[in-house]
Amino acid sequence: MTLGTSTRLGLFLLLAPILVWLIALLVLPHADMFLVSMREKVAPRTYEFSLANYAEFFTEPLYWRTFARTAIMSIAATAMTLLIAFPVSYYIAKMLRGRLKSFLFLLCLVPFWVSELVRTFGWMILLRESGVFSNVFQWVGLADAPVEMLYNDATIMVGLVYTSMLFMVVPLVTTLDSLDDAQVEAGYDLGGNAFTVLREIIVPHAMPGIVSGCIVVFMLTLGNYLTPVLLGGKDSLWFTAQIYTQFITRFNWELGAAFGFLLLALSSLIVWAGLKVTRQTLTETMG
Repeated sequence: MTLGTSTRLGLFLLLAPILVWLIALLVLPHADMFLVSMREKVAPRTYEFSLANYAEFFTEPLYWRTFARTAIMSIAATAMTLLIAFPVSYYIAKMLRGRLKSFLFLLCLVPFWVSELVRTFGWMILLRESGVFSNVFQWVGLADAPVEMLYNDATIMVGLVYTSMLFMVVPLVTTLDSLDDAQVEAGYDLGGNAFTVLREIIVPHAMPGIVSGCIVVFMLTLGNYLTPVLLGGKDSLWFTAQIYTQFITRFNWELGAAFGFLLLALSSLIVWAGLKVTRQTLTETMG
């Protein structure tokens, strides 16, 4: 066996597990789901090739309005997560040293030691009519009666930001940690103020972390099911709930598969647009 053949064989053996994983758990299920989405039941156990499932999405206002609402709220949640996570990440990466830095970063990880379901139920306990916040408001005199803080868009947004925070903080801390302090000091020495230094030095350096964090948070938020349904109630109008309804409640796998592909297309389109706007590439972002 020649050296070139041995090298190619070794490379193939190294790539084989990831290729098997991608094909078995990603390519084949999506290919099958696409085929399911392209068929229409015309009789019991009889199907024909059709675009009727996609046409139904566009002709039913509830579906596409829920679709648009989910996209808008996911973008808003991603933006809010970035606005909150950026100063926290900068403080951890550049202002702290030693054990305190590690401790504060660990505090960001603590909520994720339990499942998303438990964290969401925790918010429900805090925000329900007989919950902690309602009792505190009544005790300090800010409310005369129990306050119901669940089942509205603001509560959904709080839950989405909370469940996504870590996935924004980690790439930002990693990127900002590599920023040389001398560059920031030079910016101030050359007459720049805090806003100028932030705009011209800190944000451009952190852009790969910002984009990668936004991509992860947006994808997680767009595909979230538990948080919008539990915190928003039956009227949350989240698109993943529509997909669940078609698959599990109505047993309409054809329409549910079409909805799943529409959600995939939406997420891919918005991520592509975000990369174009920020002039980043996936290689730079994930590197």
